[in-house]
Amino acid sequence: MDAERGTVRSAPPGVRRPAAPTAGGRRTDAPHTEAPRAAVPLTEAPRTDAPHPGTRRPPARLPRSRRPLADLPATGTTSPWILMYHSVAVEKEDPYRLTVSPERFAEQIAWLHRRGKRGVSVRELMRARAAGRADRLVGLSFDDGYADFARHAVPILQAYGFTATAYVVADLLGRANDWDTEGPRKTLLTVQEVTDLAAAGWEIGSHGLGHQALPGLPAEVLAAQTRDSRRLLEEVVGGPVTGFCYPYGAVDLAATLAVRDAGYDYACAIAHSPLTGRYALPRCYVGDRDGAWRLRAKRGRHRLRDTVTELRRHRLATRAGHLRRVP
Repeated sequence: MDAERGTVRSAPPGVRRPAAPTAGGRRTDAPHTEAPRAAVPLTEAPRTDAPHPGTRRPPARLPRSRRPLADLPATGTTSPWILMYHSVAVEKEDPYRLTVSPERFAEQIAWLHRRGKRGVSVRELMRARAAGRADRLVGLSFDDGYADFARHAVPILQAYGFTATAYVVADLLGRANDWDTEGPRKTLLTVQEVTDLAAAGWEIGSHGLGHQALPGLPAEVLAAQTRDSRRLLEEVVGGPVTGFCYPYGAVDLAATLAVRDAGYDYACAIAHSPLTGRYALPRCYVGDRDGAWRLRAKRGRHRLRDTVTELRRHRLATRAGHLRRVP
């Protein structure tokens, strides 16, 4: 039970879920500004109500890397503020607290707008940061690729001139979230819907294959999860897919290196960790209970965790340097 989010989704054995799903670098190409989006023609996805077999498994620990400190991905001194959403809909039961009602979502987006912030895709945010133009930008990310992103979230974002990123499971388009054994069945974006969203300029990122956690997987499976999912999505969107999002937010060093080697520009995790950086961006979980004061508090906590993470990283680097000097 997470104090903020309630019961969290189970991850496969051997994978430690992030300690807190409240928080989740750097590209050097030219700054890019995404234009406001036109309305997207969407097709209703078929609903699958068949129950998903299997029992819920307890969370386990993220494996600690034994790789040398020098192998860690390059990091910056601070991480951008990226909000992590999943579903925007009305649900009677939501045991994982993944769903935000359209009314509450509209309030949260309006709050950002009143504070002079502009919500953008993670791709645009990273490009703006590289150009030193990200002060007023907030990343908006939507995990799992639920069909309600196009139905409910997109019209609200368009009204404010905001953009966002949808991370979709490449081999489950048009199906349902069968990995959530205790939650309601939710339809996923279809191939046509993903094609239409990409054509309208919304960023489509990879959420792997089969919604499978990556830590502990063999190298060849990691390659399939990262490279094959990217290839499939690029065929759908007709262009490059440059962002990755770790299923369950679960990440280890081998996963970050596989994402880098697959040619992605960045990857989103959830929690701050020693891996925090371009290929493990921390994000801030947003739920239906989050009003203005809670969002302000989460912004402050994100900054605090940035500071603590950098202090710990500096301490590790200092210790490693000392050990290298010992004869």
